[in-house]
Amino acid sequence: MLHYATVPVTAFQQNCSIVWDDASGEAAIIDPGGDLDVIKDALNQLGVKLTQIWVTHAHIDHAGACAELAEAKGLPIVGPHRGDQFWIDALAEQGHRFGLGPARPFTPTRWLVDGDTVKLGEHVFDVRHCPGHTPGHVVFHSKTLNRAFVGDVLFAGSIGRTDFPQGNHEQLLASITERLWPMGDETVFIPGHGPESSFGRERQTNPYVGGT
Repeated sequence: MLHYATVPVTAFQQNCSIVWDDASGEAAIIDPGGDLDVIKDALNQLGVKLTQIWVTHAHIDHAGACAELAEAKGLPIVGPHRGDQFWIDALAEQGHRFGLGPARPFTPTRWLVDGDTVKLGEHVFDVRHCPGHTPGHVVFHSKTLNRAFVGDVLFAGSIGRTDFPQGNHEQLLASITERLWPMGDETVFIPGHGPESSFGRERQTNPYVGGT
């Protein structure tokens, strides 16, 4: 059986997620943006074995600790899409600009594209490329959990910013309506910041994409 826990990290309170499989005891961490001591404490409390790092996009609060964590534990880094290469290259600069401390660029073990899958134990997650907030943003969807880990594409009552370099508002709206909504109204999503919601609720009430 799959489970997940959310661990807010960095001054931006980014929702780092730990997903684990009971049968194998294996876990993947999604978007370890920083505060490695907090992340390690959470892993110890859960008693799971971390085997993979998954990345939705390469903004500092989501990817800032990837290199250090991968190096310390010998883990593969899966994602994001190649469109975020320039953000990965700029991680050190991002850390300095936002006061989040040192961060190092990394080379993903595996880049992801739309329609890929990633696996945890015997459980398969679908990958959707959802550009707009960043050009290489991806989303991880588990039909088993009925959950989608959407990074900064969509929030409860809002959507991702598109005023960053290579952000694109029209692309973001298309990503939400064409790639998230088909996952089903009942699907609960874990955003990069703030509380969980469901796609159905956001289709009804979100001021940016409601009624779509």
